Amino acid sequence: MRSLWDDSEARVCGDDPLSLRVYTSRLIGREPSLVLHGGGNTSVKATAEDVFGDPQDAIWVKGSGWDLATIERGGFAPLRLDGVQRMAGLDELTDTRMVTMLRSLLLDPAAPTPSVEAILHAIIPFRFVDHTHADAVVTITNTPGGMERIGEVYGDRIFIVPYVMPGFDLAREVYSMTRDMDWEEVEGIILLNHGVFTFGDDARSSYERMIQIVTEAEDYLDVHAPWEAAEEPPRELASADLRALAAMRREVSRAAGKALVAAADTRPAAVAFSERPDVAAIATRGPLTPDHVIRTKRVPVVFADGEAPDTVVEHFVEEYRAYFERNAHESLRCLDPAPRWVVWPGRGTLAFGGSPQEAAIASDIVAHTFPAIERAELLEAWESLPEDDIFDVEYWELEQAKLARLPAPKEFAGRVALVTGAASGIGRATVDGFVARGACVVALDINDDVTTVFTGDRVHPVVCNVTDAAAVQSAIEAGVRRFGGLDVVVSNAGIFPATARLAELQPETWRKSREVNLDAHLFVIQKALPFLESGIDPAVVIVGSKNVAAPGKGAAAYSVAKAGLTQLARVAALEFAPAGIRVNVLHPNDVFDTGIWSPEVLEARAREYGMDVDAYRRRNLLGVEIASSEVAALAIAMAGPLFARTTGAQVPVDGGNDRVV
Repeated sequence: MRSLWDDSEARVCGDDPLSLRVYTSRLIGREPSLVLHGGGNTSVKATAEDVFGDPQDAIWVKGSGWDLATIERGGFAPLRLDGVQRMAGLDELTDTRMVTMLRSLLLDPAAPTPSVEAILHAIIPFRFVDHTHADAVVTITNTPGGMERIGEVYGDRIFIVPYVMPGFDLAREVYSMTRDMDWEEVEGIILLNHGVFTFGDDARSSYERMIQIVTEAEDYLDVHAPWEAAEEPPRELASADLRALAAMRREVSRAAGKALVAAADTRPAAVAFSERPDVAAIATRGPLTPDHVIRTKRVPVVFADGEAPDTVVEHFVEEYRAYFERNAHESLRCLDPAPRWVVWPGRGTLAFGGSPQEAAIASDIVAHTFPAIERAELLEAWESLPEDDIFDVEYWELEQAKLARLPAPKEFAGRVALVTGAASGIGRATVDGFVARGACVVALDINDDVTTVFTGDRVHPVVCNVTDAAAVQSAIEAGVRRFGGLDVVVSNAGIFPATARLAELQPETWRKSREVNLDAHLFVIQKALPFLESGIDPAVVIVGSKNVAAPGKGAAAYSVAKAGLTQLARVAALEFAPAGIRVNVLHPNDVFDTGIWSPEVLEARAREYGMDVDAYRRRNLLGVEIASSEVAALAIAMAGPLFARTTGAQVPVDGGNDRVV
């Protein structure tokens, strides 16, 4: 590991200690093998003014919930240093009470809640303190002879602390152990199975001490447990594997009591780990660090070919509940018992979360865990903390309080929808609506713009000609690879061909309308069906047309194709019902903010009815225009709980049409 310190960047901070603290915190946060997703914490001691303008000795500690990679000045909580230091001398203190006391010592009431390691930072007698969960160091300590090996690497330069639960207990233990220690004689503290603390009176020395200590651990592993990940592209899951993935996601979601998305790691290193003959034994010995249990649970599922996903997950749930009963006291309530990661022999690993971000975080943690397991096995043997220590972190009172404060999940959180014709009009409004309600969306469109229209990790855009069955299958499989399954299909893509009376209707116009407005919808629901069968509350919404009930002169190619589409949807409702898949149809009319309504088409249709364009726009019983967003809202509702007991329905969205009513 190399230092990322840059004199020119540091000079921008000047002599301001908090600016320097932000700078080196970000340097640490840029290195995933030091900290992952909010892990680690840093601090700086300096003078601050209280509300009366009087100078106070203060300590700025990273606020809970902030990530070192992106932290700003406002991410640090300023506290009265003497008060925090006095807390270390208390004989006992619950962590909930500790947090309350720390907040009472804030010099800025609007500051974030300080890290639970604030007391430990305060008692270390140096201005700058850095704390990481460095992979290399923790890997060495997660072996039967970990303490001796750490001594072998560092000698007397490092102070070693056996594992203690983070928070007040850890601070109190270090306070007792170091009361008579000469801090100038040590370069850092290693907390077994937890991480590293370094310190210094300037930002650079504390940061570069961390880099040096971790580098020495890396060098030790390179000599005694050499391991190198293959630099090859990820393998692609085959169609059969994707169906198994969707089935696994369904069972994990059922166990969790909520929809989850999946992130697959199919890199050669993950595949090689999954193929180890001893993987079921070594992967289930516990996490890399105890704080990871919040994201990954204590152990994964090992899912082998030939095993039914429901049986595998059911067994995990039984084991998890037994683990809870072994370790819980009466006041605790069992968390959801679903696994959060899976070892899939021959394919790699899977990670699950309520959103793509949560799944990615769990996947990143797993991606750092299995190399540590591999290297510990080469070194001696992988040995995580005992399960009761892991349980104490998973059911930590502070984590329980945090979970209780979480907002209720959005209606479609964790569910995956596919929308065709997604780049504009009804399709785009539907994608946006699903995302706003928490869903992930696979957005298909023939227009290249689909790849730039949507941003963020919840939408997977694919350029796809839905009249090409192979392209549709490829696009759907790409979405399943991205999110782990498929729950909703809104088959929306369509065209409105040029008007022509039957006498003048050209075969090409007829064929093109049939291909886009009928055949393509068949391809979409056919290729989606194997995944919908493993979907969570699966639903199909077909976007038809008012023309089914009330065809217009000169619109035979469009009206007949849409009528056929409606009949297709009715048959699908009959055939898909045994799998619990609902199929419903929307019949919009005159939705003028869509791609099919060019000015030329609009003028031609108005002429057919002997109207001007303005009158044509409002030619419904309510005298209103219909917007794409209004059609999208109903399409989304049809995929949700409001229509949970409805299939085979046809609902107009047309402002009322006297020929339909």
